[in-house]
Amino acid sequence: MTTPPRLVPLLQQFDFARKRLTDRLTGPVMDSGNGTDVEVGPMTDQEYRWEPVPGCWSVRQRSKGPGPRATLLTGAGDWGRDATAAPHPSPPPFTSIAWRLTHLSEMLTLRADHTVGSHTLTRDDYRISGDAAGAVAAFDAGAEAWREALLGADDTALDTVGHSTYPHGSDPDDLFVETVWWVNQELLHHGAEIALLRDLYRAQPH
Repeated sequence: MTTPPRLVPLLQQFDFARKRLTDRLTGPVMDSGNGTDVEVGPMTDQEYRWEPVPGCWSVRQRSKGPGPRATLLTGAGDWGRDATAAPHPSPPPFTSIAWRLTHLSEMLTLRADHTVGSHTLTRDDYRISGDAAGAVAAFDAGAEAWREALLGADDTALDTVGHSTYPHGSDPDDLFVETVWWVNQELLHHGAEIALLRDLYRAQPH
């Protein structure tokens, strides 16, 4: 199927942001922003779960329970992500790389399912990774699933309200092209946050 022309730049932006974040997480080099390669090592488990300030939200072993101000651990498996039912804490807790990356990966995976899949997956079905390598692999799988969903979208789909039935956003009330844009900005801004946390982790005394 031919990709609708207005989807092309959004797809290119998604691909750019996905590669930029993946390279930033895994190395061996990343684009500095001006085309120059900068060496970067793969993220370690310690860095993945690093809590730079007191009261962080992160991913935790389910047997140890949720962190400060969290009331539950979302997801499936032995690990979960700190969360609470609405209303959320104010001010919002600072979140670790692990929290932000699993949030992104879950969002991509569930949105793909609620666009071209079973339309049934929930946060309780999503397996949270407690290690860096597993989290990077999960991000890649989620990003690929979402990209495949985009490749199946024609102009009619882009103009359809509720083409994505993802239940944790405004997708059921939005044109699908607006959902596509929203996912891109989520990837761009959380990717930038994760990159900054990697810089801060590297700069601290070890």
